[in-house]
Order: sequence, then C-alpha cells, then structure tokens
Amino acid sequence: MAGARAAIRYAKAVLSLATDLKSADAINKDMKLIADTVADSKELSDMLQSPVIPSSIKKSTLLEVFKNSDKTTKSLIDTLITNNRIDILGHVASKYNQLFDESKGIQLATVTTAVELTADLKKKVLAKAKALTGKDVEVENSIDESILGGFILRIGDVQYNASVANQLNKLKREFTLN
Repeated sequence: MAGARAAIRYAKAVLSLATDLKSADAINKDMKLIADTVADSKELSDMLQSPVIPSSIKKSTLLEVFKNSDKTTKSLIDTLITNNRIDILGHVASKYNQLFDESKGIQLATVTTAVELTADLKKKVLAKAKALTGKDVEVENSIDESILGGFILRIGDVQYNASVANQLNKLKREFTLN
C-alpha cells in the first residue's frame, strides 16, 4: 500500500504529541471517526485521492466535516495538506487507533459469524479471548453468511476456525482422500 510507512510515521508522531498533551483518548475518538468516515464514504475518499481538487478545498471540507475535532487532529490535517499527503489521512487515522490500542495493552479480536453476536455470546468471546491472550480484548463482529454457523475467531495473526462450512470442507476432504 502506497504511503503505509508514512502513515505509520505520522500516526506515531501524533500519538507521541497527544500523549504529551494528555489528550490521547480524545484524539483516538477523532481518529476512529476519521477512519470510519473515510472508509464508509466513497465521495470523501475520492476527494482525498483526487489530484484535481485543490488542497484548500480539501482542507476546508475536512475541517467542516470534522469541526468538533481536537486541535491536534486539526493540526494533523493542516500538516498533511502542507506536505501534500492528505491522501493518506484514513491510513494515518487507522494506524493511530492501532498504535493507541497497543500502548494501552488492548488487542483487537475479529469474530466472524453467520448472524449478529448476542450480548451474552459477545461477553463469553471476550472472556475466552482475554484468557488466551492475557490482554484486554476489543471484539469486532463481522457477518459472513457463507460460514453457515459457528464462528471464526481472529486475534492478531492467530485464527481459530470453528465454522460449520470449515467442518463440512474437512469432511469432504476426508471422503475424497479415501
């Protein structure tokens, strides 16, 4: 991904500044909002990537969309505009969230299920994931109906596949090998 190393550098710099200013939590909320908004809005993403749209319009648009942001977040937008790197704003925001979580000892676990997780099931998954990692875990639920049932738990680079589709594929392989 183009700009990945630059995004990490900007994210580290903002986290360091936010930590010094004791506003890391507020900046984290801003960065979550920015990352989600850029990911969800094709128009905003296209505007950030466009070489045709002037930087002044990009800046005024971003400051209007994120007008309730902390001054450090607005300063990041200014810096990215000045350095002609505003196209990586979404990546910087998501890297900041990742670095912030790591600094707090929080790990992200992705649970893929065929249906939405219930509150009770989410609590059990959190407890199991915390027991496995020894860290606080934040659970993100993604829905994929093709797994039929069960779940796929992914924590960092470890994956546990307990989906019905996976079990059926194992059976299919066993029968075709014999």
